Amino acid sequence: MFTVLVACRNSVRPRLLFITSNMNKVLEAKSILRKFGIVFKHLNLKYPEIQAESLRVIASESARYLYEKLGNSLFIEDSGLFIDTLGGFPGPYSSYVYKTIGNNGILKLMKNALCRSARFESVVAYIDSPQNIHIFTGIVKGTISSRIRGQKWGFDPIFIPEGKDQTYAEMGFDEKQRLSHRRIALEKFAFWMMKNRREAFRSFH
Repeated sequence: MFTVLVACRNSVRPRLLFITSNMNKVLEAKSILRKFGIVFKHLNLKYPEIQAESLRVIASESARYLYEKLGNSLFIEDSGLFIDTLGGFPGPYSSYVYKTIGNNGILKLMKNALCRSARFESVVAYIDSPQNIHIFTGIVKGTISSRIRGQKWGFDPIFIPEGKDQTYAEMGFDEKQRLSHRRIALEKFAFWMMKNRREAFRSFH
């Protein structure tokens, strides 16, 4: 699921929505996007997700569904952990897998794995009309640790970014964000907005 971030002026119709029920994503997005002058307000909204093998397809269809319901420019973010030795699993099913078997379940599946390479992918989908969807992606390569390390959310306690010896969960907020797949996707989105949707920024201040 996702969260709706709303940029508005004088309580008029929102100019921009970001949709997620995950408060951690809200905090990360707020920290990243405010550097570009993009201000938002959170709205918690649940909606159905299609089953697909591609994060891009899932994010695109979810954005289209939400636009049809809300009739407002919006963006959403979906992410997944892709583990090479498991054929890319859990991938687009990461949220469901985390809720069902969690980090311990992933580590059990990889108990005898020699190859532990993996990648985190983030996809941001922006829509301002039914035919106008833009996709922005972020990828961070790394490895799966042999045990749970750290206390943070999701698969952060078992993912070690390439070139580092700490899991995401063991890092401070600033360092984790600097190495975040979500930051890469959100910054691509922000740069695109600055170039193509300057009129939206005038309502943020």
